[in-house]
Amino acid sequence: MNDAAGKNTIERAEPGEVGIVQPRDFVSTGEFVFESGQKLPGFTLRYETYGRLNPARDNAILICHALSGDHHSAGIHTLADRKPGWWNNLIGPGKAVDTNHWFVICSNCLGGCQGSTGPSTINPQTGRVFGMTFPFVTIRDMVRAQKRLIDSLGIESLYAVIGGSMGGMQVLQWGIEYPAFVRKLLPMATTARESAQGIGFNEVGRQAIMQDRDWNHGDYPKNGGPRVGLAIARMMAHITYVSDASMDRKFGRKRTAAESSTAAYTFDAQFEVESYLRYQGEAFINRFDANSYLYITRAIDHFDLAEAHGSLEKAFEKIEAETLVVGFTSDWLFPPEQNREIVLALLREGKRASYAEITTDLGHDSFLLESEELYEIVRGFLK
Repeated sequence: MNDAAGKNTIERAEPGEVGIVQPRDFVSTGEFVFESGQKLPGFTLRYETYGRLNPARDNAILICHALSGDHHSAGIHTLADRKPGWWNNLIGPGKAVDTNHWFVICSNCLGGCQGSTGPSTINPQTGRVFGMTFPFVTIRDMVRAQKRLIDSLGIESLYAVIGGSMGGMQVLQWGIEYPAFVRKLLPMATTARESAQGIGFNEVGRQAIMQDRDWNHGDYPKNGGPRVGLAIARMMAHITYVSDASMDRKFGRKRTAAESSTAAYTFDAQFEVESYLRYQGEAFINRFDANSYLYITRAIDHFDLAEAHGSLEKAFEKIEAETLVVGFTSDWLFPPEQNREIVLALLREGKRASYAEITTDLGHDSFLLESEELYEIVRGFLK
């Protein structure tokens, strides 16, 4: 596997693009004990790599994905399927995370549904999918599983760990869990603990799923299950990822082209924003597992570094990495003050930490969108 680490499949790479990439599966056969005390005899993490690992094996960067993300963060899978990875604008030759220089790794998290072991995986002991018998997962569990993957690649240290939202939580956990292993931490649009409002949004999404009769207590067939509930959960969550200004600019009160004179007296989609949210929900159910949504949102809910360690300062006591936290002014899911709180606690502990705030009206998802300012911040920090 070590030899494969530097041989990512790339064909017809265009300038600035990593080209075609091939996902791989890391299979850990050693027992894994979750924070809950529950156990698995092993697990699989699906991952992708971009760039090449240098002879010194010291140029590796780990990318951590958010709730609805996965391992496919850059490049394309086939010439027929040209949908780029979710952070393709940031990762690639000459980009902010320059794959001419860095060896970049991104894995689907433990508990996910894109090839990694999770609720939709077959339990080898029963021959049936785990469903709700899958162990409860925490952010720390996800990071500990990622560490096994990194070790399997023969990498003895990470130059940086980068992620936004839930990915930012993983970044912080990496610095706490493996302080001597990571040189730089770059969390964006994140928090040191999930707020009551965030837990509330997650609970509404979970209830939409669990109240769908096709959820059946988590026991449903592949390509079946609570599709309506999951779509509603996605629609509601998506609203939290954007801002009022960006929604108004994009949609305003524009009517759908199909609206007729009688449409006002029905509950069909009459406004473009309605059609957009319905599309988001429909697209999501075709690629995400409802039980994974329940598990991952609950992992986010339980993330509270101050509670876990006694205080935020104590949580950061062992961190050795230089840290840059990036916040966005219009992010109302994880607002700037929650990002600044992380930096202030690090500074109180005498750590090397700094904060950058980007003015934007695009909301929480700003870290995923085109931004020359963000690119320069990331490029400068990595240098």
